[in-house]
Amino acid sequence: MNPIEKKKLKALAHPLNPVVIIGQAGLTPAVLKEINVALDAHELIKIRIRAERDERNVIGEQICADTQAVLVQSIGQVAVIYRKNPKK
Repeated sequence: MNPIEKKKLKALAHPLNPVVIIGQAGLTPAVLKEINVALDAHELIKIRIRAERDERNVIGEQICADTQAVLVQSIGQVAVIYRKNPKK
């Protein structure tokens, strides 16, 4: 993804609210399923990750690997991810 596309996605994500919140239990299969459902429906979503900084980075990378999504932006506890829906 080139920088111009990322900039557009960041602008589109700005007014969005987090769709999924990852808490103390961490990244569970149920949470991954919800993320996949949200990506299918919206393509661009925000996720709130309530964990330590290093752990947030690992969780963000794991989400992208498991869902074949792209991490657009990560600021504090909020990560923005994008996955194109081929059906749309």
